[in-house]
Amino acid sequence: MTVINTSHVEITTFFLVGIPGLEYAHIWISIPICSMYFVAILGNCIILFIIKTEASLHEPMYYFLSMLALSDLGLSLSSLPTMLRTFLFNAPTISANTCFAQEFFIHGFTACESSVLLIMSFDRFLAIHNPLRYSSILTTVRVAQIGVVFSLKSFLLVLPFPITLRNLKYCNKSQLSHSYCLHQDVMKLACSDNQINVIYGFFVALCGMLDFMLIVVSYILILKTVLGIASQKEQLKALNTCTSHIFAVIIFYLPIINLAIVHRFFLHASPLFNVLMANILLLVPPLMNPIVYCIKTRQIRIRVAAKLCQKQI
Repeated sequence: MTVINTSHVEITTFFLVGIPGLEYAHIWISIPICSMYFVAILGNCIILFIIKTEASLHEPMYYFLSMLALSDLGLSLSSLPTMLRTFLFNAPTISANTCFAQEFFIHGFTACESSVLLIMSFDRFLAIHNPLRYSSILTTVRVAQIGVVFSLKSFLLVLPFPITLRNLKYCNKSQLSHSYCLHQDVMKLACSDNQINVIYGFFVALCGMLDFMLIVVSYILILKTVLGIASQKEQLKALNTCTSHIFAVIIFYLPIINLAIVHRFFLHASPLFNVLMANILLLVPPLMNPIVYCIKTRQIRIRVAAKLCQKQI
């Protein structure tokens, strides 16, 4: 720490927090956390491997699924180092620059996942509303272009976070509220004016909610299209192609909405609840998405089973 004047000390190291009140059990809590990370990373790698090696899955829907898997991998790998340091090795310190880098990648991959879920909702609408032109509209080149544009948008959107946080002064307070760095958590520790961070953070949150609202609009249009199909069997078949995506949307947005409601209407909620919901936001989507898509998507389920049978033989 560097002294900058007689009354303040500039903070260059932050302290991460595991689960409040359960510090004595962190070593045991690390076991399910490590297991969840292992399953999440393995599951998403399997999804990517199956899509890459199976020519029959080289279609827009599965390309977008691979983008979702990459976002989940990035989200898991961004938070894994500090989660392990905090729970497994009881080493909760993190340098300011490392913290700023981590929050950039966590928010970047979170925004990227939100964008991918939005793209996938439009993909499902197009496949149901205009199936004859689906392949001609979403060509491989166009899918790649969409992926690059939305990925750049997501990371450029959160690029100001580490830059503005780096320009703030941190003194007296150095303890964060989680076992990883988040923008809203770090900026609360600043002893200089952070109004720009508050305003821009709110703008980024609105962009995330805009993604969610557009997903809702997509499903309203999908439902309208499905209700126009004469055969009930065809209606169910069309809706069945959306179930995996609906589960992914719920898994991703439900913790975010819960946290937003708690921060807005329950200001004195237990810190334990906030920490658990924040950990669910990072751990559960990367863990559950490959499981949901393997169970609910027949093409992937068959190919995963075939690969496993080959290895047993």
